[in-house]
Amino acid sequence: MGLRDDLIEAKAQAALAAGANPDDINIDEGSAIYIEADLMTDAIVNFLTEADFTITQLKAPVVVEKMKTPDLPVNIELKTLLGDKAPILDILKKIPGGKELVNELEGKLQKAVLPLLEGGAKLAGLDMTKDVGGLESTGYVFIGVDPDSQEQFNVEDEAGQREYTTVKLFAEDIEEFK
Repeated sequence: MGLRDDLIEAKAQAALAAGANPDDINIDEGSAIYIEADLMTDAIVNFLTEADFTITQLKAPVVVEKMKTPDLPVNIELKTLLGDKAPILDILKKIPGGKELVNELEGKLQKAVLPLLEGGAKLAGLDMTKDVGGLESTGYVFIGVDPDSQEQFNVEDEAGQREYTTVKLFAEDIEEFK
């Protein structure tokens, strides 16, 4: 049965409750009850399709399809720049009088490489998609109370979708249709 049939049945039952003779109740196509139910069905369908519904609760995981970042400046440690020379300098410090000489040399090296220490190199930006590059990410969107973690909800099946999604029609949103 559909909406029109339900309305026809409701009108017939109301007529019986009001004391009408069952033989006098005509529900055939073209009858007054049938036409009224058909018009009411159209009115209800029109109302529901014109009304704005509001999502009042939604918790859902997000799939990131593409991610692109700019190149990023990278800070470099002095020991990295000195590379294989750092152990040599450490040994030279142990030679008598070498500590002062090496400290002076390190000072000059530090001054020379100082511009490279902060942002002296660039990390290439990321450019990947979920299909190419194996992008895996996790996150969630929500309307209503923040679940704090997507571990707190599961919308992979109908039961979870019903539990974590709510759509309502607010009375003030339908005033114009009354």
